[in-house]
Amino acid sequence: MDEQKYTTLMESLKDVPDPRHARGKRYPWLFLLALICCAIASGQGTGHGIAHWISLRATEFLEQLKPPRWRISSESTIRRVLRIMDVHALEQRLASYARSLADRATEDNPITTRSGETLQGIAVDGKELRGVRAHGQPLCLVSAVQQGSGVVLAQTAVEQKTNEITAAPQLLAKCSLQGTVTTVDALLAQRHLAQQILEQKGHYLMVIKENQRESYDAIALLFDCPPWSNQERAEQYSVHRSHSKAHGRLESRSLESSTTLCGYLNWPGVGQVLRRRCKRVILRTGEVSEKTTYAVTSLSPRDVDVPQIEALWRGHWAIENRLHYVRDVTMGEDAGQIHTGRAPQVLAALRNAIISSLRARGWTNISDAIRYYGASVQHALELIGALPT
Repeated sequence: MDEQKYTTLMESLKDVPDPRHARGKRYPWLFLLALICCAIASGQGTGHGIAHWISLRATEFLEQLKPPRWRISSESTIRRVLRIMDVHALEQRLASYARSLADRATEDNPITTRSGETLQGIAVDGKELRGVRAHGQPLCLVSAVQQGSGVVLAQTAVEQKTNEITAAPQLLAKCSLQGTVTTVDALLAQRHLAQQILEQKGHYLMVIKENQRESYDAIALLFDCPPWSNQERAEQYSVHRSHSKAHGRLESRSLESSTTLCGYLNWPGVGQVLRRRCKRVILRTGEVSEKTTYAVTSLSPRDVDVPQIEALWRGHWAIENRLHYVRDVTMGEDAGQIHTGRAPQVLAALRNAIISSLRARGWTNISDAIRYYGASVQHALELIGALPT
């Protein structure tokens, strides 16, 4: 694992190798990367959009960066940079940069155990780039996101003829998991992944669905027909209820916990099993929906209480709300048609880094941030660390 620490995005990009031949180097490598990052920070999602936005601000870029050749690169040059970049080196350097951002944000949404240990949630999930699939070349990326800060800690591509189950262990191997709780949805709820997380000195919270049929049925039966006496119930069962009203809906949630199955389930290091029930009422229409979900976690009642587990469970959706949705909708990732070479994965990695940089600067509304940095080349260059702040 690369232990280099970077304080700015441009510092991390300095160590991404330049794959161009000497005869083709008309522009400095970092100059080109700075242009691309600023365009992404302004919300540009296509090769043409990036190049056009840069051309419209050519004079400002030349005055601020003062490149050896007093001219701005063409669209074909921008596209070529995205296609040929060493994406593995890029992701490695960006992961180091993300770790430095995460270290500064450890106070965001931590869980403190009964023994005083501080735990930070890490949400892991995959996302397919739909614009790439439209051209017959499916690409799925698995990411790890710090729940509290929204910083993207690492990203890796799912290789052809494999799936997220294969990619997730490779992703987590790049992360330091000590002092963390990794949360995953049902697809990644696998025993070998749970074992790996424990070996990396972390904890896990894994949603269980029908793909783990035996465990799913056992947990469902336990909570539907509890076998314990009143004394056993007091010792082995806990429940937490919560309510919220927002976005035109009323939600009622209950999270139940039991240690009864810990000795029965063949699951590495399981500390308790969980049932979460959520009832949602749409206030305008009166429509009611209910959902029941089960999970296992390595955290035991001796470590944390049920409300803390509820916070971790709800925090898992940070990866959807604070990353995938932003890339899809705000930055137009799924609408993009770039599909050749390494460009789709490179753009996704750079978007992750820009989003993390914006979060680290305190932006909660990424649309507002994009408008702010898109309106000023100087501010965009300062964001990525190409100019002193």
